[in-house]
Amino acid sequence: MTVVVHPRPSAPQASAEASGHGVSWGTVRTVLRLHRTALVVWTLVVVGAGGCLVWLGTVAAGDERAALEACGGAGRRLCGMTITGGRGFENGMSLIGLFLRYSFLAVAAFAGGALIGRELENGTAHLAWTQGVTPLRWLTAKLGVPALVLTTSTGGLVLLYSWIWADNQDLLSYQWMGDAYPGRGPGAVAYVLCALAVGALSAFLLRRTLPALAAAVGVTWALGFALAQFREDLWPTVTSTSKTIGGPSIPDGAWQVENGALVHGRPVANFAYWRCDSGAAETRRCLDDLGVTGYYASYHPESHYWPIHLVETGILLAVTALATAAVHWLLRRRTA
Repeated sequence: MTVVVHPRPSAPQASAEASGHGVSWGTVRTVLRLHRTALVVWTLVVVGAGGCLVWLGTVAAGDERAALEACGGAGRRLCGMTITGGRGFENGMSLIGLFLRYSFLAVAAFAGGALIGRELENGTAHLAWTQGVTPLRWLTAKLGVPALVLTTSTGGLVLLYSWIWADNQDLLSYQWMGDAYPGRGPGAVAYVLCALAVGALSAFLLRRTLPALAAAVGVTWALGFALAQFREDLWPTVTSTSKTIGGPSIPDGAWQVENGALVHGRPVANFAYWRCDSGAAETRRCLDDLGVTGYYASYHPESHYWPIHLVETGILLAVTALATAAVHWLLRRRTA
């Protein structure tokens, strides 16, 4: 009779396996091998975007700035555009900013589909749970490995984008609330992590690949759309007033969110100035008859970028935490 002796795991390893909280290198390697295509594609995209940023910050920015300096005088910007064949630097930064802004949709589709949804639908997740991998360890590896990859890669792009943007603001016509908004801070990382958690939750709720994928993309898009629509309300605005028609001046780089007239001391947005479009004396008399006593503009100065950005990041991280907690609760309920 042959006796097979299995080696006993060390005490820390045995404790981790018994509790189900430890994640072995073998589990991590399995996740990487199963999703190596997605990992390779994401790596190529991130490396390509990083290479484009380096080229934009060195070659494109240098060429455009040299062309602008060669023009001199009036029409400097138009002359520089003609020489360089257009705003190559600005267009490139805009495209990279769009990638950082909307890449979370691809992450949501991956999480809801190939990462979690497909394994729940095909039953491979249940098979893994019977092969010595506890459900909790399986989920920890499934979410932890992509979260680490997304955090490091997106965070690296954010640092590079922010550095190049800060050094070349003179070549950009849009300000901080344009395509540069997500790429300059941790909000871009929070978006992809939130998409990962929402995708996993969609997969556990629907347990079918395509419906989970569609639901994850739809929910994360709706969340991003809502935050973009109400972003101006995440921090109190600054209001300036004047008695000059057309509204008060606002600082360079500010994001104007509203302007209008003060009618009997109350702000009226988008006031119809055309109703008094006539001669100077007639215009003043018309405005007096309407009760216009001044003009106002509400805006966010550039110093509000970080407060707004961090509030939005906090909202996304809160949604991420809630979605992750819901996934763990569903897992425990279905494997109890």
